Amino acid sequence: MARGKLRIYLGAAPGVGKTYAMLSEAHRRVERGTDVVVAFVEAHGRPRTEVMLHGLEQVPRREMEYRGATFTEMDVDAVLARRPAVALVDEMAHTNVPGSRNEKRWQDIEELLEAGIEVISTVNIQHLESLGDVVESITGVRQQETVPDEVVRRAGQLELVDMSPQALRRRMAHGNIYQPDKVDAALSNYFRPGNLTALRELALLWVADRVDEYLQQYRAEHSIRSTWQARERIVVGLTGGPEGRTLIRRAARMAAKGSGSEVLAVYIARSDGLTSASPKELAVQRTLVEDLGGTFHHVIGDDIPAALLEFARGVNATQIVLGSSRRKSWQYVFGPGVGATVARESGPDLDVHIVTHDEVAKGRGLPVARGARLGRARIVAGWLVGVVAPVLLSLLLYRIDDGPGLANDVLLFLFLTVLAALLGGLLPALASAAVGSLLLNFYFTPPTHTLTVSDPQNLVAIVIFFAVAVSVASVVDLAARRTQQAARLRAESEILSFLAGSVLRGETSLDALLERVRETFAMDAVALLERDSDVDPWTCAGRVGEPAKGVPLRRPEDADVDMPVGDHMALALSGRVLPAEDRRVLAAFAAQAAVVLDRQRLMGEAARAQELAEGNRIRTALLAAVSHDLRTPLAGIKASVTSLRSDDVAWSPEDEAELLAGIEAGADRLDHLVGNLLDMSRLQTGTVTPLIRGIDLDEVVPMALGGVPDGSVTLDIPEAVPIVAVDPGLLERAVANLVENAVKYSPEGAQALVAASALGDRVELRIVDRGPGVPDEAKGRIFEPFQRYGDAPRGAGVGLGLAVARGFTEAMGGTLAAEDTPGGGMTMVLTLRAAEDRPPSAGPRSSAAGAFT
Repeated sequence: MARGKLRIYLGAAPGVGKTYAMLSEAHRRVERGTDVVVAFVEAHGRPRTEVMLHGLEQVPRREMEYRGATFTEMDVDAVLARRPAVALVDEMAHTNVPGSRNEKRWQDIEELLEAGIEVISTVNIQHLESLGDVVESITGVRQQETVPDEVVRRAGQLELVDMSPQALRRRMAHGNIYQPDKVDAALSNYFRPGNLTALRELALLWVADRVDEYLQQYRAEHSIRSTWQARERIVVGLTGGPEGRTLIRRAARMAAKGSGSEVLAVYIARSDGLTSASPKELAVQRTLVEDLGGTFHHVIGDDIPAALLEFARGVNATQIVLGSSRRKSWQYVFGPGVGATVARESGPDLDVHIVTHDEVAKGRGLPVARGARLGRARIVAGWLVGVVAPVLLSLLLYRIDDGPGLANDVLLFLFLTVLAALLGGLLPALASAAVGSLLLNFYFTPPTHTLTVSDPQNLVAIVIFFAVAVSVASVVDLAARRTQQAARLRAESEILSFLAGSVLRGETSLDALLERVRETFAMDAVALLERDSDVDPWTCAGRVGEPAKGVPLRRPEDADVDMPVGDHMALALSGRVLPAEDRRVLAAFAAQAAVVLDRQRLMGEAARAQELAEGNRIRTALLAAVSHDLRTPLAGIKASVTSLRSDDVAWSPEDEAELLAGIEAGADRLDHLVGNLLDMSRLQTGTVTPLIRGIDLDEVVPMALGGVPDGSVTLDIPEAVPIVAVDPGLLERAVANLVENAVKYSPEGAQALVAASALGDRVELRIVDRGPGVPDEAKGRIFEPFQRYGDAPRGAGVGLGLAVARGFTEAMGGTLAAEDTPGGGMTMVLTLRAAEDRPPSAGPRSSAAGAFT
């Protein structure tokens, strides 16, 4: 009997809709005529889930007694006897009641699968056995019910059910997941946005690994060699052909498999510029690689395989991606090709990937001449063809009786002259013409073996041969030079096009531009030097690379190439001497480097101006605070003191007490405002030095509530909360500001809540109010200095309380964030580090739960 298939809906967190998705799939199958039964589904009182159960056949559950209570579990025997095509089994990680057929529900599912029944089940990511420690570190809760990872991995189909943390919290707040009396506790603990985000990422990564397993299995079955590794730097070799887009996308997919992987696309142009690359296609490929998060590099090199390997090793690459050759079979007579050469020369430190594409073997055109910068081998070949080949041809023709005749002999020598011009240029061709003329005269024109010519027609033939040979050689050489110049200009235009593009894109990194210069001209080091006056020494504004000869580039005289930029700036290069024609492009790079340097300085000045403007804004706000928020309590104090000193009115003891209370309240308010101003000043000047030590929260938090009315705050700090590593004074001040803010915005008669909870190695202190709350877009601004949200009245403070609280919290290594309170209001979440050890002097903990009075 064939084993049944298993389909699992994997949830990122409770309440994302796994059971709903499972029931929806069941209804779809019933509509298609499939025999589906509900073996076990728990609705948990959720109305929408209960509605989805309507219309589905449910197998009666088995009732069991345990410790005087009655429980229901899935009746495995009943499901086996019913023998449906598909059985729905919810909550795969559930632990059965003791005395059941199996200890775990996943074991019940295994029985159904062995019986050939297809099973659809659900499980949450936190119930996977291998993730228990990770989930506990995130949520602070150890999952007791788990299912082995292997059971889930064997599923024939795995579907992730996901939902954003904000949407899930809204579902929770609306009562769609838990009962209303459990909503606040759930939102404040397990269902915090940070927890849900971490669980969601954990689920996505686990499913991605499972997908990768499917892919690896497929590749193994089809004998496909794996090419993906972690944390790679992948170099993509581009030719400017249409296959480049395929290579870039393939490299991006490879890089996506490892965290931190990079893609570097490189186009290597010959120094003479004679390539078949399309500038338009290169521009498209540059945009594509940058859109995929990679970088594009333009390098000049005559030996393309060597330049590609040098670039790859220079950037510490681990892989090279190349396309299969576009050459036709007969074109391999010119060499093995770039891909084969790179693979042969890469060595053990570089993996070379040859990627197939639609342009394979479609041809790339005939090879073209390289121009005036001929290699030594080409020049030697030209001289051999021009000087040695005519001698060998003369000996061959001389030994043939009744040879082809003088006319054909002249054509053969003319062919060698043209070939010498193509290989070695003008000088070998002229030498070939001269040698050919002498050999024709000596061996093939009567009288032979002399340099005299008896027949005037033969003399005319030799003279015409020499003239034609020289003319052909000159034309061939001139055409080659013109081609070289055009190709050179094309290469320069490509580089200048890139430079113009960088200007339009607003690239402002001087180091990136200097690195581009170093790559383009194959230099060891590049530096931008400047001086303020003719007598001042040179200073380095930017430098990349290290000179091979070990002499730092401190002056233009130290460089192999220097390009002046104005009177007081120069671009210095070390590595080799550039030909004169390269200096035009170098001048453009130098001018751009000066522009980038000026732009960087202007941006720095703009940043400083912004800082000054911010300081001016703070000073303006401070003056406004002094002029109003400080003068208001001073005016009240002065009025009360003036009234008490007045001899015109006889104040009763009750009036005097009221005036004295007003003076005391104004002084307290002044003390609070001045304290916040001083604290903000300490934070901005960086003079806050916390003295961290372990202390109980119930020793600090009650002291922070002295500034609020009695009965306005409910304090809940369980005894199980660990001690925290903080500066007690800073923590007290931060909590005091947060509590005062919560009490200020709480409705009349509503108490603010201060509650603590433990989360692994962290402790969270939550200050909850039921006020109007703050929109999401304003949550970040309320922690800025001198900010008061909404319609806060004048005299309500200078807007420093939350800024000081966050500054003190961060100084102690904690965090402070604002969240919405379920049902309305705002919750300040203050997260602190738990102390590793309890201080020896710490006494027994006392309960601080209940209303603070």
